[in-house]
Amino acid sequence: MDTEARWTADQVLALAPDAASRKAGARLATPAPWSGTGVAGAAVWGLCKGSGRTPYQTVVDLGGPAFRCSCPSRKFPCKHALGLLLLWAEGDGGPIAAAAEPEWVEQWTAARRKKADERAQAPSSGSGKAAGPADPDAARRRADRRAIRVEGGAVELEQRLADLLRGGLAGADRDGYRQWDEIAARMVDAQAPGLASRVRELGAVTATGGDWPSRMLEETALLHLLARGYLGRERLPDPLAGTVRARVGFTVDSAELLAGATIRGHWQVLAQYDSADDRLTTRRIWLYDEGAGRFALLLSFGAAGRAPELVLPLGAVLEAEVAYYPSALPLRAVLGPQHGTAQAESVPRGMPVAAALDAYGAALADDPWLDAWPVVLADVVPIPGATRWQVADATGEDAIPIAGAGPQWRLAALSGGHPLTAFGELGPTGFRPLCAWPAASVIPTPLTA
Repeated sequence: MDTEARWTADQVLALAPDAASRKAGARLATPAPWSGTGVAGAAVWGLCKGSGRTPYQTVVDLGGPAFRCSCPSRKFPCKHALGLLLLWAEGDGGPIAAAAEPEWVEQWTAARRKKADERAQAPSSGSGKAAGPADPDAARRRADRRAIRVEGGAVELEQRLADLLRGGLAGADRDGYRQWDEIAARMVDAQAPGLASRVRELGAVTATGGDWPSRMLEETALLHLLARGYLGRERLPDPLAGTVRARVGFTVDSAELLAGATIRGHWQVLAQYDSADDRLTTRRIWLYDEGAGRFALLLSFGAAGRAPELVLPLGAVLEAEVAYYPSALPLRAVLGPQHGTAQAESVPRGMPVAAALDAYGAALADDPWLDAWPVVLADVVPIPGATRWQVADATGEDAIPIAGAGPQWRLAALSGGHPLTAFGELGPTGFRPLCAWPAASVIPTPLTA
């Protein structure tokens, strides 16, 4: 880890789990509450005065990054870690200088190194394969029982959808969420959480207004296709069968993936944002290996009201290994060993709008249930449209509507009417910008709240 390549304040604040943490961390980015600060290798630490008699011990491993603080906060990183990193980001002339690690920092970093060594050695055990279940026969029987339950759920879902179409989609709004909640509960009982999630989303279509029957017809068709795909999975090509299993709700253990083939590359962190419901907080982190033209999506989860622990600095380039989940269109991945971190030296090469739309269409052919397709757009300008904002090529030949509300104003402010490079997700409602590179900057500016 090169301690000279310090992060910017924007990169630090992009790590914050929410707006309140960003504001609180910024308030702590002054030398006054801090003592015993220092940096050595990949570790930055300090003691922050709080409301109690004993100051909080805060330490950050920049190579992870990973955080430890003795405060009672359940957020990762907490406001003390953010304040410490903001002080460190000020550079050599700032209040955090090179120093020897105190004992409490040395113990924590040594424990992290020991765990990393154990993880590196565990999968091999002399054979290069991950350890299997204690009782393979029992595991196989459980898998067979679940497959039968999911088949039953898929058959029942098909019957429910047929009843819905027989009664007419235009009347689907009369019962509100009740019928959808009931069907979703049946899919949970059948151990098909992916089907349950899509059913719940289907129940929300009637509340969107406008031509919702057409949208419901599209969604029910995709749901029908997924159920039929699972019932006929043995006749599908292996990559497509993997996609169907994943969409239905089957998972693969991350340790098992990392024990297999991994891909090493230089991955730039392009975006990180959270979404939450009453059960779970989901963090999505997009990585991009420009040399290979390959994206990777990392998902991490936290209990309701608690931010996931995985956090990566926006714009940083990780030399790391990733393993993709089985799919006809590999996107979701798990992060493996990291071998170094550096600052980005250039803006990723993007593509014009027309090429991005072509890539999205080809992706849908491989995965019809795709929610979002990552694209880097080059030389685009945000412009107001008749009903929605758009991003258009600088030539004005092609444009895509901007999805959602809010990002267009931040994007327009960064652009100032001039072309820029933007990264985001293409979906059925348009382009959702997640970050952009203003002129003369190689560090992306986040556009998510």
